[in-house]
Amino acid sequence: MNMESFAPVMFAGLIVIMLIGFPVAFSLAALGLFCGFFAIEMGWFPASFMANLPLNVFGILSNELLLAIPFFTVMGTVLEKCGLAEDMLDSMGQLFGPVRGGLGYSVIIVGFILGAVTGTVAGQVIAMAMISLPVMMRYGYDMRYATGVLAASGTITQLVPPSLVLVVMADQLGRSVGDMYKGAWGPSILQVLIFALYTFILARVKPHHVPGVPATARTLSGWALWAKCLRGIIPSAVLIFLVLGSMGGLPGIDTAVATPTEAGAMGAVGALVLAAIHKRLSWSLFSEAITGTMRITAMVVFILIGSRVFSLVFQGVDGARWIEHMLTSLPGGQTGFLLVVNAFIFFLAFFLDFFEIAFIILPLLGPVADKLGIDLIWFGVLLCVNMQTSFMHPPFGFALFYLRGISDTLFKNGAIDRKVESKDIYLGSIPWVVMQLLLVLIVIFVPQTVTVFLDKEEKIDIDKVKIEMPAEMNDPANAPAQDEKSVEDLFKQATPPAADEKK
Repeated sequence: MNMESFAPVMFAGLIVIMLIGFPVAFSLAALGLFCGFFAIEMGWFPASFMANLPLNVFGILSNELLLAIPFFTVMGTVLEKCGLAEDMLDSMGQLFGPVRGGLGYSVIIVGFILGAVTGTVAGQVIAMAMISLPVMMRYGYDMRYATGVLAASGTITQLVPPSLVLVVMADQLGRSVGDMYKGAWGPSILQVLIFALYTFILARVKPHHVPGVPATARTLSGWALWAKCLRGIIPSAVLIFLVLGSMGGLPGIDTAVATPTEAGAMGAVGALVLAAIHKRLSWSLFSEAITGTMRITAMVVFILIGSRVFSLVFQGVDGARWIEHMLTSLPGGQTGFLLVVNAFIFFLAFFLDFFEIAFIILPLLGPVADKLGIDLIWFGVLLCVNMQTSFMHPPFGFALFYLRGISDTLFKNGAIDRKVESKDIYLGSIPWVVMQLLLVLIVIFVPQTVTVFLDKEEKIDIDKVKIEMPAEMNDPANAPAQDEKSVEDLFKQATPPAADEKK
């Protein structure tokens, strides 16, 4: 075997070892070390090449951008447990309830708002299902629509800033987190509109699937109802503005006054303030938030270290060159590359978490996209849109697992009168996965959905550039004399002094 044929074998081993089911961080590191020792034995690179590994690991641990992950995780976990979801869903449900599909609209809107302040899929899906699923079943909502809208509205948090996925994307692609957030706003809003449009069409085609809630079922009305809605929305909006605005992550804000890490720290403090406002701040809440944050952060760091071990050896055997040659030779240029890459990511999302895809696959794809002239902010947001589906794929989507678990709990507690079947959860997710893939196609063929909020580069038209000379330089009588004088001065400065002058 030669080195040129070893890179494809190593990549195939990567796919196989990820599908086995063993923890990805450790299996990646083991595969990388085994391939590294084999390459040294074959003489493809010297043993000293592996001395770069400790430097790579210390480089990961000293990356200040990744410090934003624990801060944003604390922020999301605290807000997830402080009762914000319950208050917003209750008020929004009463506000939109009498409209056909009103409970669906409320879940979609609350999912979008919570996605901008929490960033955690598990807590969001569980919280919304606990509150909304019994109400939807009580008033005759179609089970497949109810489970689908709850799961999809929870997964949109992966796209809405300040998503942790976007922080990882920015780090791996070497781009600004603020620009990545700005680019994600367009697809996030468009995704919400697509979900709402589907609900609207379903309400017209099959009104019995999404009936309105009788007005008599509302416990609040008038200003009291609006006041409860605003109590949940306004503090959340202020927190979003402070966190994202300070790091230049909102449309129209071009100046960043804080780094992502500083903005994340401010968000964590703001989440504690919101929990105190809702009278839910306690030591147990804070302890659970810190414990969950430690678990997620440790997982991210170990996956990143394992992927770095693999990528170091893969680069050593010219794997990056093989990937680049394979992807740049695809028919269709940029479009062909994007379609193939997104199909590949969609397949991997059946089995891998978004962190694993971002750390393992993105470093291989980013340089190729850059060489093809693809804007890396747009490319990162596009892949983030695609990776939403990793939570919705039947039967492996994590959001579906969360929904399965909480529906069983609700049935055992008597909150719902019948058990939710697995087939209803899986079949109910399919239309929402299709809508997520529709957004992928829209972003590919209409890149303005991402770039519309980004800072426009100042372009200079060379044909319109004018160079104006001083008036005395334009005088023909002075020009030759000045030219002659300047030439004589240059010769005097450049000519060495004569020998008698030196004496």
